[in-house]
Amino acid sequence: MTPPAIGKKIADFGLDSTAGAWRLKGAAGTKLVIYFYPRDNTPGCTQESEAFRDLHAQFKKVKTLLVGISPDSVLSHQKFKTKYQLPFELLADPDKTACALFDVIKEKSMYGKKYMGVERSTFLLDEKGILRQEWRKVKITDHAADVLAAARAL
Repeated sequence: MTPPAIGKKIADFGLDSTAGAWRLKGAAGTKLVIYFYPRDNTPGCTQESEAFRDLHAQFKKVKTLLVGISPDSVLSHQKFKTKYQLPFELLADPDKTACALFDVIKEKSMYGKKYMGVERSTFLLDEKGILRQEWRKVKITDHAADVLAAARAL
């Protein structure tokens, strides 16, 4: 599958979320940040989600919707969202449909063992669903603030 390209419209997709069925086309008319993360309740993913949570009000001020996506189930997402008081929806992608669309499944290595997993990545779409910026191999420190700055500039 061809990875998304800056300046191109992202194909519509739908996933189950912590608020029910979710479709990309439902976000039309607002800027959208989609952040992909490997797993609920892991240290890095929790830290990243909390950073987006802490800036959520500022994202709203610049008319930008936030969603997080991982292969975890909706039930896992609901527990994660409640535990960390996340004010945005989390989308379940157990079949890795959206992960494939955004080309975030990459070979990873842990303790010398190689496996395929979600590469921490973030995408900023404009009001028309056009990809305007992407961050791959995300390092968590200051990432949410960098994404907010890009959303403000859009």
